[in-house]
Amino acid sequence: MYPDPLIIPPLQVHKQTFIILHGRGSNASTFGPPLLNTQVSEMHTFQSSFPNARFVFPTASKRRAQIFNRSVIHQWFDNWSLQTPDERTELQIEGLRETSRYIHTLLRGAIEDVGAENVVLGGLSQGCAASLIALLTWNGEPIAAAFGMCGWLPFRMQMEEIAGSGRLDDRDGAENDLFESDGEAGVQDLPTQGTTFLLEELELPAKAPSLSFQQTPLFLGHGVEDEKVAVGLGQEAVSCLKHLGASIEWRKYEGLCHWYSGAMLCDLVDTLTRWTTWEQN
Repeated sequence: MYPDPLIIPPLQVHKQTFIILHGRGSNASTFGPPLLNTQVSEMHTFQSSFPNARFVFPTASKRRAQIFNRSVIHQWFDNWSLQTPDERTELQIEGLRETSRYIHTLLRGAIEDVGAENVVLGGLSQGCAASLIALLTWNGEPIAAAFGMCGWLPFRMQMEEIAGSGRLDDRDGAENDLFESDGEAGVQDLPTQGTTFLLEELELPAKAPSLSFQQTPLFLGHGVEDEKVAVGLGQEAVSCLKHLGASIEWRKYEGLCHWYSGAMLCDLVDTLTRWTTWEQN
């Protein structure tokens, strides 16, 4: 279902692996090379900033996009209008479930190669949204870092209601305390409730959320002039993720539309350098 990923070998000895997801309607070969070749300083491109990194660019499977008259396009999951992101959320479920499983497989392979402390997950636009869900549902070791550019968080409203108040209206409109634990401890903590909701909504098997994402620092950048994914959706994602216990560095970029920029990637390089202890050689 998923084409083979585009794998760009490291410039030097392989010590780290980046897994980076493209946006809706794109693919790995269109998205990956221009990103790596973006100049982030006088001396370095994004790729040369991490000479020991292998870059893995997956390509989304082709799915019918309901909002585009069921046209078949590369997309990590189907979704309705981002003007109303909380409408028709059922469209997201199948794709997010399958994509999360796929990204988890890539993460396990990367961790086997270089160790979790040397793995980074990220994405742009819908790739950002998919990578955030994959991160929240990941039950393995905490990875080194994650990042997202010009994205949003699917099921944000439902998770934030749970994580922010511990309660969520059910489909019949009655309020219920959800996700009570089976043990004597009673109701689970709020981040666990929020991520349990996500696992159950996507039908991803897990005895309990690992919450390993709480130990993975997250960089989120967004263009203020983004005409496709409003910067407010990025801000809402930050708010929800903080409720879930994530550690986030949030940056906004004046004059930037729905894309990355040299300034954003420069900040990302600086942030990852600060968060990690990688020796480049």
